[in-house]
Amino acid sequence: MKTGFLYDESYFWHDTGNGALFLPPGGWIEADEHGESPKSKRRVKNLLERSGFISELRIMTPRSAAREEIELNHIPSYVDKVKQLSDTTGGDAGELAIVGRGSYEIALLSAGGSITSVDAVMEEKVQNAYALTRPPGHHAEKEQGMGFCLFNNAAIAARYAQEKYGLKRIMILDWDVHHGNGTENAFYDDPNVLFFSIHQEFNFPPDRGTAEDIGEKAGKGYNVNIPLPAGTGNAGYLYALEKAVAPMADQFKPELIIVSAGQDASVFDPLGQMIVTAEGYGEMTSIVKDIAERHCKGRLVVCHEGGYSPAYVPFCTLRIIESLSGLQSKVKEDPFYEAIKGLPSNVLAEHQKEAVDQVINIHSQNVMY
Repeated sequence: MKTGFLYDESYFWHDTGNGALFLPPGGWIEADEHGESPKSKRRVKNLLERSGFISELRIMTPRSAAREEIELNHIPSYVDKVKQLSDTTGGDAGELAIVGRGSYEIALLSAGGSITSVDAVMEEKVQNAYALTRPPGHHAEKEQGMGFCLFNNAAIAARYAQEKYGLKRIMILDWDVHHGNGTENAFYDDPNVLFFSIHQEFNFPPDRGTAEDIGEKAGKGYNVNIPLPAGTGNAGYLYALEKAVAPMADQFKPELIIVSAGQDASVFDPLGQMIVTAEGYGEMTSIVKDIAERHCKGRLVVCHEGGYSPAYVPFCTLRIIESLSGLQSKVKEDPFYEAIKGLPSNVLAEHQKEAVDQVINIHSQNVMY
């Protein structure tokens, strides 16, 4: 079976307006392209096509999520709000969650893309899948949007998998540079979902994602935050995956793995201060793929989240898809290698190791899978 690759032209038509990074224009902010523009996502598809690697993948077409599927994770009044904004003037659906004209239908298609990918993996139509969905989802709470996210694609896909396939053990790994607050809240008391968020500490939301937030009630111990200090590169992320994520996943034995893949921990990202390289993302994916092959017949769905360097996100994502497929594209070398080779991306600093070890210590005392 091939690796599935899902996208739709509509994803690139979600209109976030103009601004600068994450702020709207006005005052001293000169109008520019909004940080969450379609560029970085469209250029992923373009690079796959230009390199010819897209022919190695099975192209999948998303369906729109039904309203009742969105409401597996979001309250009806919030869904109504997104639709009302989309049908009229547009606006903010919460905190920095821009809705443009027609964004409701595109957001349904984005959530539907994650669902389509789950179906393809569960029904063994593909060996695993990369869903180039937009708008992103992992910040979206049940009752409001946040941080460019409207509907929580990964959470909806997990709830769908629980309902349709009766899965009892789903693992969600969020490696976006920002904490996956919306996904955390969705499963904070659910022992059937093991959630990991590897993120830059104190970034966004600045008061979320501490190592001590481990879940509550029946879900205590099933929420794992791994906040990493600014400047962490490949070595720190790989240490977190090998020493914290993989051992806990081996205890949990997931039946399906969903990754919220934000390529905004990359060395060139304007909204993060990490130094992960394209090669690092490929190595991270290999570790997660190995977990999936050990425990759930390789069932692995990767949903695109953040990543705000249009020039570099495509190369990071290409390495992820290469690792998923087990194949190598014609893009054998990172074209930015000369600019980044002197950075300590592959050096594990002591304070980075200590940040991960703290998480391991907390969960060794609390987790009983």
